[in-house]
Amino acid sequence: MAESAELILDGKSYSFPVTEGTEHEKAIDIAKLRDQTGYITIDSGYKNTGATKSAITFLDGEEGILRYRGYPIEQLAEQSSFIEVAYLLIYGKLPTTSELQEFSNQITKHTLVHEDVRKIFDGFPSAAHPMAILSSLICALTAFYPESVSPDLNKEEIDLNVIRLMAKLPTIAAWTYKNQMGHPLNYPRNDLDYASNFLYMMFSFPTEKYDIDPRIVSALNKLLILHADHEQNCSTSTVRLVGSANASLYGSVSAGINALWGPLHGGANQEVLEMLQAIQKDGGDTSKFIAKAKDKNDSFRLMGFGHRVYKNFDPRAKIIKKAADDVLSALGINDPLLKIAQELEQAALTDQYFIERKLYPNVDFYSGIIYRAIGIPTEMFTVMFALGRLPGWIAQWKEMRENKEPIGRPRQVYTGELERDYVGIEQRS
Repeated sequence: MAESAELILDGKSYSFPVTEGTEHEKAIDIAKLRDQTGYITIDSGYKNTGATKSAITFLDGEEGILRYRGYPIEQLAEQSSFIEVAYLLIYGKLPTTSELQEFSNQITKHTLVHEDVRKIFDGFPSAAHPMAILSSLICALTAFYPESVSPDLNKEEIDLNVIRLMAKLPTIAAWTYKNQMGHPLNYPRNDLDYASNFLYMMFSFPTEKYDIDPRIVSALNKLLILHADHEQNCSTSTVRLVGSANASLYGSVSAGINALWGPLHGGANQEVLEMLQAIQKDGGDTSKFIAKAKDKNDSFRLMGFGHRVYKNFDPRAKIIKKAADDVLSALGINDPLLKIAQELEQAALTDQYFIERKLYPNVDFYSGIIYRAIGIPTEMFTVMFALGRLPGWIAQWKEMRENKEPIGRPRQVYTGELERDYVGIEQRS
């Protein structure tokens, strides 16, 4: 007999089915709750609401587990490439050699953007935040590919939009940096892999040779993999919600970029660097700020420690800590901010206060250190997050379309005024 949950309201009993996922996560299916009872549920922030069933990412915050399509993140970060992981997320399986080569070749083929996009760049002030430019230009791709708004795209058309977006977002992201710096824009190179090409477009100049450091490429590749998807977070849910209205892939991902821009979501690694700068400005005494963090009456918080989902440890942090150590060691960087970061890290890993509360350094802490070390400015950190999260957003949008999920339409409990009559303006004074 199928398992069910019983709800008793006003003395009457209602039965609702219980569904179970492949990892034994259980949920009460309340799809017919309002029809049967007239009630809805209140779940501010959707913390206990499953808005969809998904086969893409499994996350267990209690045990510190993250898997893409069943593959542990530890194995993917060590043995795979970002493009291979993107294929896995989007198409549900690891590609064969020929499939991976074709996927990579198609992305390379579409890395150029329309020259009219450069005219749009001219309309942005040099002080514009890179995320404002990125979200605007990704949404503008719908204007360059108007057929993408059709709700009846076939598989080949969807695949083409997937390839275009995977190919063009790194170009646009690198150009946002160049625009901010007032530097000439670099066109992509077809002889470079995904991460190397991005670094080339970011940091090369026509007047000098740019040597792409394989150690930096390796660290960036790991960072992108670790950020590629993270279940139904704020930006991913935004992509699915916007996409449920049959919005284009470009418009849906643009909405996700804007959600990611929020400091409560994608801005965490930027907040880490800003915290380090504040400590340096104060004199660099990390013990003082460790004490402030422990003081419950002090509003200071250590950014980049602990995680709202992972209750034990962030599995991504262990991987990226090693990458951060490798980058700093290989490049021989002597940066006072990075020294402060290392002192905070050591304190958090050895101090009983942090150990008991499981306030370990998370992926945002280490990613900010790596980005700083390789020369990426703080305002570009969230753009880097978007670059990594892109295949996850695409996979979630694609899954939602293929499953023919209905348009998202949350309910509310109204708490405003009761019905009242309109009063003319002459009677209101």
